[in-house]
Amino acid sequence: MTRDPTFPSPPRRRALRLLAAAGAAALGVTRAKAQDTSTITVYVGAASSMDFAARVIADQLRDSLGRTVIAVSKLGAGQRLALGEVKRAAPDGRTLGFATTGPFSIYPHVYTKLDYDPERDFTPIAGISSFDVAICTGPATPAQNLRELIEWARKEKDPVFGSAPGNGSLSHFLGISINLATGLKMTHVPYKDSGVGLVDVSAGRLPIMITGLSGQVALHRSGKIRLMAVSGATRSPLVPDVPTLREAGINLSSTTSTGLFGPAGLPADIVQRLHDAVQPIFANPVIKEKMAQQAMTQWRATGAELAALIREERKTFETLVKASGMTPEPA
Repeated sequence: MTRDPTFPSPPRRRALRLLAAAGAAALGVTRAKAQDTSTITVYVGAASSMDFAARVIADQLRDSLGRTVIAVSKLGAGQRLALGEVKRAAPDGRTLGFATTGPFSIYPHVYTKLDYDPERDFTPIAGISSFDVAICTGPATPAQNLRELIEWARKEKDPVFGSAPGNGSLSHFLGISINLATGLKMTHVPYKDSGVGLVDVSAGRLPIMITGLSGQVALHRSGKIRLMAVSGATRSPLVPDVPTLREAGINLSSTTSTGLFGPAGLPADIVQRLHDAVQPIFANPVIKEKMAQQAMTQWRATGAELAALIREERKTFETLVKASGMTPEPA
């Protein structure tokens, strides 16, 4: 029998079937990626400006990736509750965390046993911002400036200061640094929510509070609290009447940085995709201005640069903890 030359031979038919199967598989992968509508959740463990920035990030990821992205506030334990959600998540890019660097650089020195490893359990994705903290007082003291506040505290039998988000935060360590620089022995009162601490200051129940600047601006302008100093190297344009710590007579300067993190083992291509997806916020003047109103300065950094900053900070705070005589406590 003569074979029809237009009809494929058995070996050729097998080859065509394999080629078709491979093409279908590739098309299926492409369609799966294109049709991925799963929700991305960004956990944040601090309030005020941090919560605001987390929602900015979620909105940008939604616009860049065409996915549903939600920011979930989970306060408590100095951001550790929110980071716990990230640690336990699958490394698929669907669960992220927005946090300050403190839980990665400070907490290893102030807690005897953390429920996470700050290096092995997370993947840094991108640096986002930096911001100052500030020190304030209210009706509980007569002080009108930082020098008067220090003198007031020096005369008190048991002076205290509050900080948010509490133990191990930059605010807490700024209070420790002020103690070291001035010879004061103020006792620390941790607050998980800066809003609660500032209410206590304005009501006269707490004499001194150290926390992020943004939540203090409106209260300062209304006269309910009195800002004594900001922690950065320069004055904040939001409160140009408030000096820096150095201008106020204490040779200290400190800011905290924030970043986007994923769980351990996040594949490099997903890290890159998420990093690239948030970059438009740095070119958007409206977002820049809104972040500035929250006392945040944009900090554009790669995951590797964020990790390098954390390593550097970890060394700094190790020295500070030793100098303070602080005894690590259970997490």
